[in-house]
Amino acid sequence: MNKRILIVVANYYEQISKGLLENAKKSLPKSVKTKLIKVPGVFEIPVIIAKNIKKYDGFIALGCVIRGETPHFNFISKATIDGIMKISIENKKPVGNGIITCLNQKQALSRKKKGREAAKAVLSVLDNF
Repeated sequence: MNKRILIVVANYYEQISKGLLENAKKSLPKSVKTKLIKVPGVFEIPVIIAKNIKKYDGFIALGCVIRGETPHFNFISKATIDGIMKISIENKKPVGNGIITCLNQKQALSRKKKGREAAKAVLSVLDNF
């Protein structure tokens, strides 16, 4: 597979994002060309993907949102996932969703395999193009 994939990772929870990224990278064949862009939080992921939509065959979105004491968690999670889905559908390009939403850091740390799942999802869709 000779494809180009952009990985966009939110570093708000750096330790969690690092685990997601490592697992995603391990799942990609060496023939896939990747570029990494780091953003402060998951809310910035859709705009980076949109800006780079014509340069890549697929995208992997990685990051974490942990529920706090306010409804902010709900707004950020929904806006980000809706934005990613809209970009994917409108541009007919796969976006692997490796953005995890958790109730606490312990949950988040145990879900780093989601990076691998997001990478595999993008590869699977690209195989069908």
